[in-house]
Amino acid sequence: MVDGEIPGAPIAGLMNMRPVQVANGDVVFVCTPDESMYNPIGMIHGGVACTLLDTAAGCAVHTTLAANVGYTSIEIKINYLRPIHAHTGELTVHGWVTKPGRRVAFAEADVRDADGTLLATATSTCLVIGG
Repeated sequence: MVDGEIPGAPIAGLMNMRPVQVANGDVVFVCTPDESMYNPIGMIHGGVACTLLDTAAGCAVHTTLAANVGYTSIEIKINYLRPIHAHTGELTVHGWVTKPGRRVAFAEADVRDADGTLLATATSTCLVIGG
């Protein structure tokens, strides 16, 4: 997906996000929000940040799993630290595994602006499925 050899998930197009770096237990996405993601009070909806964080944490977990083994989020906790606007520009979303597992895996993620300012963080628990 990073190299464009296979298409990303449909939500990636909807959210204007794409993977830029993948390693075992670690992923980085970028996303450029726009006004279509605004809530009624004039900023990027918190659900956008939550979706980005959930994606990064989950994909980080996915990199630790064998073929034909999947995952699903069973818990996520978000801390919104600063508002995000369309003029914030490109966001970098980093996800990393804190503890892999055969049944449950744990990961963290954060969203930063182009200057590296921390905008939101998450901790995530994923159920490992299959195998």
